[in-house]
Amino acid sequence: MSENKFDAKVDQIKGSVKETAGKLTGDKETETKGALEKTAGKVKEAFEDAGDVVKGAVEKVKEAVNKEK
Repeated sequence: MSENKFDAKVDQIKGSVKETAGKLTGDKETETKGALEKTAGKVKEAFEDAGDVVKGAVEKVKEAVNKEK
């Protein structure tokens, strides 16, 4: 797992903890901040996944071009 993907997972976990703490204490601001942090982590992870897909596709194209030479 890349460092960026790991950081995204950490953000998701921290966000979940804050969101749950906010729900338990009735603190809507903490709950909302936690939900936003969790969502931001998911978005970061999705970008990392997309980057991995693109890198894989580029490698396949390179391999195909090299085979044709």
